[in-house]
Amino acid sequence: MKSLLFVSDAWHPQVNGVVRTLEYTARELENRGIRVEYLTPNGFTTIPCPTYPEIRLALTTRGRVGQRIKDFDCDHIHIATEGPLGLLAAKVARKEKRSFTTSYHTRFPEYVAARVPLPKTPFYAWFRRFHNSASGCMVATDELETSLRDRKFQNLMRWSRGVDTDIFKPYEGSVLPADLPRPIFMNVGRVSVEKNISAFLDLDLPGSKVVVGDGPQLETLKRDYPDVHFTGSKTGEDLARHYASADAFVFPSRTDTFGLVLLEALACGVPVAAYPVMGPVDVIGDSGAGILSDDLREAALAALDIPRDVCRATALNQSWAVCTEQFLQNAATADAAHRQNGSVV
Repeated sequence: MKSLLFVSDAWHPQVNGVVRTLEYTARELENRGIRVEYLTPNGFTTIPCPTYPEIRLALTTRGRVGQRIKDFDCDHIHIATEGPLGLLAAKVARKEKRSFTTSYHTRFPEYVAARVPLPKTPFYAWFRRFHNSASGCMVATDELETSLRDRKFQNLMRWSRGVDTDIFKPYEGSVLPADLPRPIFMNVGRVSVEKNISAFLDLDLPGSKVVVGDGPQLETLKRDYPDVHFTGSKTGEDLARHYASADAFVFPSRTDTFGLVLLEALACGVPVAAYPVMGPVDVIGDSGAGILSDDLREAALAALDIPRDVCRATALNQSWAVCTEQFLQNAATADAAHRQNGSVV
């Protein structure tokens, strides 16, 4: 493969797991001499995504998307999201009998269910048709693969996640206010209802609670939890220094497919407390770098006893170079299957 097109409805200025995964993978691909192009909402008229306004949905046509794909002239197409651009790009690829892969980043049916009382089955049927039309669907964890296979998703391939251990590492000192009582329990990520942050903030814990991030639930949580320290969004080394200032990282989400923040916290030497669900089960496993329990308070308190060097060592086993090699092997396998079958499955 000499060139690759990433198609994603999620893109800057938003920063989330999808965007960061594509950026880190692109960096590794370019280091291997592979040209990377992006088809994103940039350059299109957009509207805000309902309940997730940070994502701008492109208003366009299959013809315009097809022309963009033709202009990019890439060897392989990878579709990261199931939004307007992803759907149109898949239609173009199918019409032109081109091989393409997808990735399942977001448990959208669960996200919807967290907001409104709608059944998940119709959403899964729609997602299944979309991903099964590709030559391969990449997933990050064993738990996710099992879940999707049980729902009749096909051509599933493993594509794990990594962490930049040059930026996310232990730092001396703290960037948090000196008057915050220790221990400090921290959560990092998008501040929204599906992240279940209130389950963390409701815990009876000693010391202080810190929430790093922005999102639609931020003002509500600020009002409801005046004793919690909210920092707003952080990036780069500033974000890493915030992680490193914590004594334990509390991850209350039950809907994430992976949770890059888990690896980032571990890389900074911070132990994790989480529910034993998809994402934490795969990242923490039996590494000893975190505590998984249905009693999140118990997990948070027990995590304080985990040595920070154990956490760092666990993260060092996860590199973007290894993840990118997985991606390339998946793309090659999908393209070979497409050529053999004469069309996408």
